[in-house]
Amino acid sequence: MSAGALLFLQQAMATGMDCTKAVNTVENTICADKGLYELDAQMGVVYRGLMKSPTDKLSYLKRTQRLWLKARNGCADDISCLGQSYRERLQVLQAQWKEAVVYKPNEIDQEVLDDLQKNIRAASKTDPEFALERTLDALTIKNSQTSFSAEPDDDQYSEKTHFPKTAPKGVSQSEWSALQASNLDADTELGQTSFTLLDLDGDGHRDLIVQIYTGGTGLFTFIETYRRDGDRFIRRTAAHGQEPVAGSSLYSVNDRGANQSVSWISIRGKVYAAYRDSGYGVDQVYLLSPLQINRQVPTVKVRYRYQLHIPLTQQHEDSNTTYKLKPELQRALAQGLSKMDEEPPVSGQERQPICPVPSSVKDSEEYYSYGAGYYAIESVADFPVIIDTECFIARLNNWFGTYSEKRGLFAQLTLRKPGAGEEERSYEVNGRRRIIEISTSIGEVGGGAAE
Repeated sequence: MSAGALLFLQQAMATGMDCTKAVNTVENTICADKGLYELDAQMGVVYRGLMKSPTDKLSYLKRTQRLWLKARNGCADDISCLGQSYRERLQVLQAQWKEAVVYKPNEIDQEVLDDLQKNIRAASKTDPEFALERTLDALTIKNSQTSFSAEPDDDQYSEKTHFPKTAPKGVSQSEWSALQASNLDADTELGQTSFTLLDLDGDGHRDLIVQIYTGGTGLFTFIETYRRDGDRFIRRTAAHGQEPVAGSSLYSVNDRGANQSVSWISIRGKVYAAYRDSGYGVDQVYLLSPLQINRQVPTVKVRYRYQLHIPLTQQHEDSNTTYKLKPELQRALAQGLSKMDEEPPVSGQERQPICPVPSSVKDSEEYYSYGAGYYAIESVADFPVIIDTECFIARLNNWFGTYSEKRGLFAQLTLRKPGAGEEERSYEVNGRRRIIEISTSIGEVGGGAAE
């Protein structure tokens, strides 16, 4: 159980039903059963928190709670009935609480969007490839933060880690005491963990960012935040009615099957986790309020156009050796790539094969697309390539818009001859990009950004 969840449960238990005043069958049954008592205590915390939240539906809340209590009392001493009644009501109240306290973008957020759009446009005049990166880097917080990692277990053969036993360099005595009181060893057991102290709300006290690498097929990393609250750090979601046993994250990063990153930026006096989720031809940056529940968030979208080319010198897939393409093959591949700029079919229009279907073919499906893709690679487009009058189906793949100053866009063009059963051929494709559109909006979070 996380530190925030543990505190939530402790608060709930401390304000639970006074069993010395139980007067009926239902109350006595609840007091006699630990699980029911904990549910009742959680109900009390969530209900009272919702009553204090900025909502205009208090009369409705009171009325529905009274109706629920009447229905609950119908369970009498049936533990199973009572448990189900509590869990269903808690689910409803927690959803209402989250809706009441979810962060709602304001005028400052809109001004921040306007600033970012203006800055990216200005930077694109001199650097149309990396204007977004330059803008975010200029706003990234580089000072006033301290980072440290969980330590390996004393047993050299153990893969477990634990929270440091002594104060890391740069951590004040007050911060160290608060860290020790927050039971953060629970997080280190989930995977390789690192911690960063940074003031996320401008109150003069540094808050906590916890980063946990869990691996898996997507090589996932999950990031959650904790607010400094007096003598401890409280998980971002603990005060929002989240169930104590439920995990959470502000965002996650998928290192295999996505192109995601984050910059901690400060603009107009506010700190954001600028969460970037990229694909071929587009970067979307979601400005997450780091200590809030996020749903509708300020978003910047940057679109690119690529000038693609087929390098004359190619590398053999099974070795580090290179070879040169024949000029006529290079021209054919380049001509095929140029078809990617053609208008896509209108919705509802009859689907057309990519290569002509011979009359002798019974199953023509393989003439309509390249085939199944692979989750770790982004399939951009399928198109025909004509080589010596023969039609091949080509697919452009890339790694979700991954881009570098040295190589630009690195992509791969694969070819197959439909109906021939031949092995596919692969060719390297490079490209340079330029920004063609910058837009802003307030919308739903996406990618690995969580509520």
